[in-house]
Amino acid sequence: MFDSLGENIARLRTGRGLTQEDLAHHSGVSVDTISRLERGARQAVRSATLTALAGALGTSTGTLLGLRPADQDTDGACQLRRAVRALDLPDFAEPSEVLPLAELHDAAGVAWADYLAGRHTELLAGLPALMVDTRRAVHDSTADHAAHAAGLLATAYRLAAGLAGRLELTDLAAHAAHRALQTARFTSRPALDEAAALRYLAWVLVRQGDYAEAERIAVHAAQRLDPGMLGRPDADRIGVFGSLLFNAASAAARGGNPDRADELLRVASAAAVRDGTDRTGETGVFGPRVAAMQAVDQAVRTGQPDRALSLARTVPAPAGAVPVFWEAGHRLHLAAASADLERWDDVLEHLDAARSLAPQWSQVQPLGQAVLGRLLEHWPSRRPRRVTELATHYGAP
Repeated sequence: MFDSLGENIARLRTGRGLTQEDLAHHSGVSVDTISRLERGARQAVRSATLTALAGALGTSTGTLLGLRPADQDTDGACQLRRAVRALDLPDFAEPSEVLPLAELHDAAGVAWADYLAGRHTELLAGLPALMVDTRRAVHDSTADHAAHAAGLLATAYRLAAGLAGRLELTDLAAHAAHRALQTARFTSRPALDEAAALRYLAWVLVRQGDYAEAERIAVHAAQRLDPGMLGRPDADRIGVFGSLLFNAASAAARGGNPDRADELLRVASAAAVRDGTDRTGETGVFGPRVAAMQAVDQAVRTGQPDRALSLARTVPAPAGAVPVFWEAGHRLHLAAASADLERWDDVLEHLDAARSLAPQWSQVQPLGQAVLGRLLEHWPSRRPRRVTELATHYGAP
């Protein structure tokens, strides 16, 4: 990704007849930063800088980055690892000034939007710089401003945990989750930020196979939030609560206790129905549709394809925002259930839908690749064009 960034900026700039000074004028990015990027002397860059340069050059950030899949970007992963470990980035493209908290808040919003949309390449490009910037703000701020900055840093660490986990960098994901947990006590809402960090930690533990500890952590954190669920909780609180129960249920199911998993999902579903709204926030994704999809996905994981497809028919329409990667993941689980029942036309439909919903995200999902492999066994030769296109997308032969 990054090794072509400077070349792409220079190529697009000269192709439009612009000098570095012209591009600086149109983008608001300093000539010095543009020069460093084009020379390849700097790799870490703020997402706002990429967006400004892309806008001035009439292109997308993806074009500037070259859009190498995030799981193949070793340079980006190295930058993320350094940032999580609280090391400064020696090749940071921008100057070392402390950004205003409002600007950092907007940058965190952009990062979260990239995560929700499955734009992992763009997120991997901008997240290390966001972590350095928010850490600078924490060290430079006092009183309430310091708590606000710490909240943004905790958000950045949680996003790093989520991204690293999805890139199969589970040790780094666990480290980032612990960093988020340590930072939570300095924020303006320590109890909620601690629960949100524990949500990510439980998720990472599930991916590492430590199911008992993941369930214990998630259930304990949800219980601590539970008294606040008696009234009408705020969106962040219910998002964390529901996501913790999802993680606990996933851990129980994978740990060989499906009855316990069903019990936890029933509690989550009851809370979702009571609230009545699908909510998407950085602290958690939760709601009636989300809870129903989680039940379907869990039935697939526990080897109950008939039950999964039956439950799928009862999933309600969205009552609010549901992230595209959740919708795409649900489709991949339906594809897996359909493959178990040898309903190959349905497999095609679900794999195609996942690809359309979240192209970057679905491309690197092991479940999609595994289901596609089974589909190809069904069509060993003379494959329809649609099958061939899906094989290309999911990386199967």
